[in-house]
Amino acid sequence: MDAPSAATLLERERQAWLPFEALGGLTDAELDQSVAAAHDWSARDLIAHLIAWLGDAIDVAHELTVGATSETRITSRQGFTTRGDEINSEIEAAWRRLPIEEVRRRLHDVPVELRRAATAVPDERWLADPENLRFIEVYSIGHYADHVDDLREILAAAAMGGAEGMTHRNSGRSPA
Repeated sequence: MDAPSAATLLERERQAWLPFEALGGLTDAELDQSVAAAHDWSARDLIAHLIAWLGDAIDVAHELTVGATSETRITSRQGFTTRGDEINSEIEAAWRRLPIEEVRRRLHDVPVELRRAATAVPDERWLADPENLRFIEVYSIGHYADHVDDLREILAAAAMGGAEGMTHRNSGRSPA
């Protein structure tokens, strides 16, 4: 079977991302409520985790737009292999300091930027090294699939009004 085209992959990515857009409909308070059934993550934590790693996929696409290879593809995989948990903790801490409006903006804008950046890559770059497109797939569709249960738990807890399984997470900011 032939490798998927970039256009096909990006359509699959768009469809896989759609359920995560529901996070944008949560209230500010719900975004910062940790959910026991989702590894004690809040919606903000889940957004941070997915969007931050999408940043590497965007960087790969930008590099492939201007050159035949991507240093980010190599360093990101090495970083995840050697320091994955540490990087994830750094992402979580950094995103907890962001204003909620910025979290919402990134939730909306970063997936769009991924599609825009990947579409700009010349087809021959995807064909020359199928691992380039595979990287985009793993860091998007594959990663979304890894966290769909977390999404489901976070949305379910929010739908229940936070009464079950949600606890307030101090974001480190003073209350507004």
